[in-house]
Amino acid sequence: MTASIITGVVPILITPFDSQGRIDSDSLQSLIDFNINSGVHGIGVANGSEIFKLNESERELITKIVIEHVAGRVPVIINTGAHGTSLAIQYSKLAQEQGADGLMIIPPHFMPVGPKQVAEYYEAVDSQITIPIFLQDIPQSPISPSLALELAKKCQNISYIKVETSPSAMKVSQMVDATKDVLTIFGGAGGSYFIEEMRRGAKGTMPFCSQPKEFVEVWNLFQKGDEKEAINVFNKFIVPMNRLEIQTNDLFYHLHKQFLVKLGIIKTSHVRGPTMLPDPISQSEIDEMIELMSNK
Repeated sequence: MTASIITGVVPILITPFDSQGRIDSDSLQSLIDFNINSGVHGIGVANGSEIFKLNESERELITKIVIEHVAGRVPVIINTGAHGTSLAIQYSKLAQEQGADGLMIIPPHFMPVGPKQVAEYYEAVDSQITIPIFLQDIPQSPISPSLALELAKKCQNISYIKVETSPSAMKVSQMVDATKDVLTIFGGAGGSYFIEEMRRGAKGTMPFCSQPKEFVEVWNLFQKGDEKEAINVFNKFIVPMNRLEIQTNDLFYHLHKQFLVKLGIIKTSHVRGPTMLPDPISQSEIDEMIELMSNK
């Protein structure tokens, strides 16, 4: 890929599993093609991919499949954050060796540490790689605008930040004001506040991967100045899905996987345990939503 700045819609892939819970590489390749053919500007592998439920060899396999199948058509961003610095370095070096175009690195959060230790963690990883890094600002371990700017100045590869701390639109404004042109700001959290974030200076979003065409349409409309139609598309097609997905725990995995099965993109909607299966009412709401979106 070129060294140009990544902007736009960079969906986070779900990991398709077969009925036995094994990685379904054919469905994963189908999902990649579905997103790229919809006009996305990049592809990501991260927590939305259930990477925290994958063993070491599976993480390596997912990265290999995605990078090889994308084959340079769009940038590939791999989440390589970990609870330990040495592990984050290991994941990051491996992703770079496999051909990733960028890394998204979540701060340590299982045992929270202070800003000094977070900075040391990022500096250690940065010193071992040569490709762009996305900081990931999360509620469990927020990255302040001042810390983001400090890291961007100290670390030659830190070029982006994905803002996911509520209220995200306000945080985007703060990040833009603090970092100016030093960092490129992305939104996250399923793209729920995509338009509000773009109004405040965000240059992209990392949503789930079941509605790439709709997110790209919103991006394109907003970029050409047709904010009214961008809002119409967003409210009609994206808001109903996002409103349903955030109701409880990991319902979003079940919703997006079942929708992708309905679309014929992946074969099964298996979510690895532990997971909260939808109760009968939630499942009926998922069914209604999938039917509505399938017939739009």
